[in-house]
Amino acid sequence: MSRFSRYILAGSTGVLLSLAWLGLPGWLLFIAFFPLLLLENFFISKKTEFRGVSFWGHAFLAFLIWNGITTWWIAYATVAGALMAIVANAFLMSLVWWLGHTARRYFRTNLGYLALAVFWISFEYFHFHWDIEWPWLNLGNGFANNVKMIQWYEYTGTLGGTVWVLALNIILFNIYVNVRNTVPRRKILYSTGGFLLVLLGPWLFSRSVYSSYQEKENPLHVVIVQPNIDPYNEAYDVQAENRKLQKFTRLADSKIRENTDLVIGPETVFERYPDWNVNRLESNYHFRQLTDWMWNHPNAELIFGTSSSKIYPDAESASLTSRHSNGVYYDVYNSAVFLNRNGTGDVYHKSILVPGVEKMPFRKYMGFLKDFVIDLGGTTGSLGIQEEPSNFILKNNVKIAPVICYESVFGEYLTRFVNKGAGLIVVITNDGWWRNTPGYKQHLSFSRLRAIETRRSVARSANTGISCFINQRGDVSQPTAWWEEAAIEGSVNLNDEITFYVKYGDFIARVAMFMAVLILLFLIVKRFIKE
Repeated sequence: MSRFSRYILAGSTGVLLSLAWLGLPGWLLFIAFFPLLLLENFFISKKTEFRGVSFWGHAFLAFLIWNGITTWWIAYATVAGALMAIVANAFLMSLVWWLGHTARRYFRTNLGYLALAVFWISFEYFHFHWDIEWPWLNLGNGFANNVKMIQWYEYTGTLGGTVWVLALNIILFNIYVNVRNTVPRRKILYSTGGFLLVLLGPWLFSRSVYSSYQEKENPLHVVIVQPNIDPYNEAYDVQAENRKLQKFTRLADSKIRENTDLVIGPETVFERYPDWNVNRLESNYHFRQLTDWMWNHPNAELIFGTSSSKIYPDAESASLTSRHSNGVYYDVYNSAVFLNRNGTGDVYHKSILVPGVEKMPFRKYMGFLKDFVIDLGGTTGSLGIQEEPSNFILKNNVKIAPVICYESVFGEYLTRFVNKGAGLIVVITNDGWWRNTPGYKQHLSFSRLRAIETRRSVARSANTGISCFINQRGDVSQPTAWWEEAAIEGSVNLNDEITFYVKYGDFIARVAMFMAVLILLFLIVKRFIKE
């Protein structure tokens, strides 16, 4: 195989993996790894001529193309940040495949492929939990716009989709190898039957669940506001905050009804964090204005986003993320504020921060870099966080999960709200930083996955779009146009049932990680024995 042919195969995998994130059908992922597996098999057959690092270079090219095509839009905010994210993630992905390739050099074929699968699943799970969380391209996310195929995510979460993709690619490639090697026809038929079973079984089961799923009639009447404030050109003075307040209430008034239970505004409706001291919310001028406005709507309660702050009495009581200015120690948060019928407020602080945007990764270990952060959102310095998720409690004891922006990508994290009684998920976000690119569409689609995993309706308020309602099957209704002022109203059904995934979380990853550790130990032993 020529070098040019090898590059074509690597590039083909990169392009095929990208298509599902660009709006094409997710089933294209079932063949996406075929070129890379063909390339990997070539290096296995020529392992006496090529070292393992030769394959690593080709894998890196494939994943660099995938990351570049799907997440280039980060460059609208920062070119340096985009390059770091694309290159670093491609590097980590290629390392996983290099480990799988190494296992294939030492083990029998089936064990080698099993090693690749558990290494990859462990990597995806790792991307949910370390300090540079970036699960955007986890394979199971590729079906976000094909909800009729993945209703079984209520049992497995997105990692079930990852297993599906890896299994079908490996089985398909083995069928190809068997045909090329002219193995007995019976073996080929068995392999083909296995492929069809793995392909059609989950698909048909999902279609059946989708067709038969019925939501319980337990409506909550909601108004969603999309103020469409340009994050690149907005002002942060008092007059600008007043204009935002007026726009927000005007849009809400256009849709609010007597039976409206909840009005939702997007992330960072207000930006002047010194004004929003979490210890005395009720003294904030705009909070009082909103309280007065709510008297005209006697049934409605309110959720909206703001930048807030907390002042500490001294350095000893300050948090790790606190800032210091003129002898004052304080934290800055990305917060959701709840204003209830009694005129009192509750606050939830965003817990999963965007690496390099809202937090400095590994700050605990690199204190000398504590104030360095890539400025993507008008924020400098790492933000504070809330250690445990908490729900807002509406009238009649209805519990709502306030999910802020990036947190909606983390399925297992959202199960913590649901396990605490949340009957509805509210996502507030500001996707305007990414302009009119695939980024905001991808972000919207991930909320559909959360609806299926938890069987909770989602009300999504996005500053510049897309705002919408999502039912418990993952269907989107009343999507707003991009970059337009809008308000929508509708009813969403609450749910109190707990899905298997909510109860057990990413159990697939825990099994995979246990197997990955065993295989790694086995691989090390095999290496030493050989030497």
